[in-house]
Amino acid sequence: MKNWRMLLYSILLTAGVLLLIFPVSSAQEQGSGETVYFVPVEETVERGLQAFMKRAVESAEEQGVDHIVFELNTPGGRVDAAGEIARTIRETEIPTTAFVVREAMSAGAYISLNADEIVMQPGTEMGSAQVIDGTGSAADDKAQSAWLANMRSAAELNDRDPVYALAMADPSIEIEELNLGEGELLTLTASEAESVGYAEAVVNDREALLEYLNMENAQVEEFELSAAEQIARIVTHPIVIPILLSVGSLGLILELYSPGFGIPGIMGASALFLFFFGHTVAGFAGWEAMILFIVGAGLLALEVFSPSFGIFGILGLGAILTSLILSSFSTFYIIVSFVIAIIVTIAGMLVLMKYIDRAGPMKRVVLQDATTTELGYISNETRNELEGQTGTTLTVLRPSGSAMIGEERLDVVSEGGYIEQGRKIKVIAVSGSRVVVRDISGSETD
Repeated sequence: MKNWRMLLYSILLTAGVLLLIFPVSSAQEQGSGETVYFVPVEETVERGLQAFMKRAVESAEEQGVDHIVFELNTPGGRVDAAGEIARTIRETEIPTTAFVVREAMSAGAYISLNADEIVMQPGTEMGSAQVIDGTGSAADDKAQSAWLANMRSAAELNDRDPVYALAMADPSIEIEELNLGEGELLTLTASEAESVGYAEAVVNDREALLEYLNMENAQVEEFELSAAEQIARIVTHPIVIPILLSVGSLGLILELYSPGFGIPGIMGASALFLFFFGHTVAGFAGWEAMILFIVGAGLLALEVFSPSFGIFGILGLGAILTSLILSSFSTFYIIVSFVIAIIVTIAGMLVLMKYIDRAGPMKRVVLQDATTTELGYISNETRNELEGQTGTTLTVLRPSGSAMIGEERLDVVSEGGYIEQGRKIKVIAVSGSRVVVRDISGSETD
């Protein structure tokens, strides 16, 4: 039964991977020879989006596309991912347009400034691009200075006045004509962006955009996220990574201490598979990282079942940590996530073993049997029936020796004194295997 369950799980997993790998793109309009790619830039800017954007531009270059339109609707995100996306946009020789369909805030504004043209729909916004650290506060002066330089360069790339780009990231800049006071970050509406030269046009929809680009008869293609890239964008999110590692480690440890291959093992293996799969699709990890992780897990299993004074355990932890570092976009962040996963795993095991009902699923994890007398477990048999019986010493008791009690030869001990061989004795106490006797030779009971 176990083998069939493992086989079914493997088949479903393999089928899912094959279905997820193939990207999806669809032609929507047929034109007169020219081709326009519409590429969505949506939700948070992170490493998964970076990998998708790179694939989109490379695909457009391979197919000889005439124009790429990036449709932006993003609140911003990671500065490093935005920098790589901007580099990809700048380095392509295909003309590019950033089409803001709702908002292009923070990192989204920076990405827009790197396109050849910016076109916005009415009611949209662009700006507010101050660098924020992991605590939600403004980044330090060094990071802020580097980001301001990037915003200036992006604005100057297409001869735009850099003061507006700087005002998006620096609250100390005042712009009187836009009623921007000190302590505020600049956010441009569509009409304001057009008036200051940060938008070449304001149009209502795609048709109007294509007309503005003089490509109204062009073939339009949607370049969409594949299912694999959608998963990659989720599992490479900084918040999701420690969750996956925690679920993976806790699930596999629970499975290690329970027979068969059940729900904890499936959850743990699936979480770790998603981690490596997402990072592989995003371009951060290769299969060598997953192989190294499997080797590390095997070494840890060897340490559990055949202790090696910690050698296998240390090598296993080292291999697992190395595989995670190789798979990650940030060494510091993956180490923090790894530590979080270890803490969560230890805490989870303690909680499960102490507080959860052991009659349920934990019955397979926590040892339930006890070596009680009621179950037939007896460390020493107490011969209570010997009390009061009499016999004769076969050896000298100093104070221990042998005696014949009834028809049975037993090891006995005197109650404290010396008893000679051949003396008549009486059993006065029995405790486990200890039989205490008293010399009664010459007494009234003799």
